[in-house]
Amino acid sequence: MHRLLIIGFGDIGKRFAARYASRFNLSVVSRTKTAESPALTRSINWLNADLDEPRTLQKLAGLSEAVIYLAPPNPSGHTDIRLRNFLRSIASSTRIPQRLVYMSTTGVYGDCSGEYVGETRATSPQTDRARRRLDAETQVRAWSQRTGCASMILRVPGIYASDRLPLSRLKKGLPTLMPDDDSFSNHIHADDLAQIVFLALFRGKSGRIYNCIDDSRIKTGDYFDLVADRSRLPKPRRISRSEAEAVLPEMLWSFLKESRVVLNDRMKKELKVRLQYSTVRNGVPLKISVSDD
Repeated sequence: MHRLLIIGFGDIGKRFAARYASRFNLSVVSRTKTAESPALTRSINWLNADLDEPRTLQKLAGLSEAVIYLAPPNPSGHTDIRLRNFLRSIASSTRIPQRLVYMSTTGVYGDCSGEYVGETRATSPQTDRARRRLDAETQVRAWSQRTGCASMILRVPGIYASDRLPLSRLKKGLPTLMPDDDSFSNHIHADDLAQIVFLALFRGKSGRIYNCIDDSRIKTGDYFDLVADRSRLPKPRRISRSEAEAVLPEMLWSFLKESRVVLNDRMKKELKVRLQYSTVRNGVPLKISVSDD
């Protein structure tokens, strides 16, 4: 797998490239030509293509031996049209990629009332955002069966890092749920996720789903309190579920009302992942710098 294509070159793609680009002939599809360093920018084959415009994707056919798909779905609807456009474009070649890693979300499980959740749990997405992700998973698995390309699906929870913390939310003073009403949240550090993507590319079993989670067992309010303590920002006040549904933005409430403890045994056993940040208490910096904006 010398020739690798990354679709969607955001934070995780850049972290992956910074760590592993030297191992591949790396091409990326991105709307902006930026990386963390000029040297990395020069070492990447940048492709100008738009997942919403199928005609621009023809150049991707036969280009790579493996694909990492990190791009988000289209912002509305129940189906991922962008992924469909991409899969059709590369299927037109006689050289189909050998392996494809698709990054999905644990949101496809829906609300599990705080129960433990493994990969065999039935999916029950409760937002259009999660429904689009489940549609994408279905597309990937069906396409893999038709073409013979080995595919792996990574179900990912809330991604965090020193520069991916809910500081803006804390500054706004938005409330969170009372302890008895609170939901479990799940997390993975961005650096650990970049490593997991790499290991899935080589060690993942075809057709497998992997929950990509750290070992935290923490409720959402306690996570906000942790970040507040380490950034010296006020802790959010606690309110009931009925109050939260009435006053919180719809997007934020959609996250808070779902509770599950997602298990990572398969990820550790099959991909042999060793987490650098096993819990959010290890991964959230002890002292967080907060800007005035």
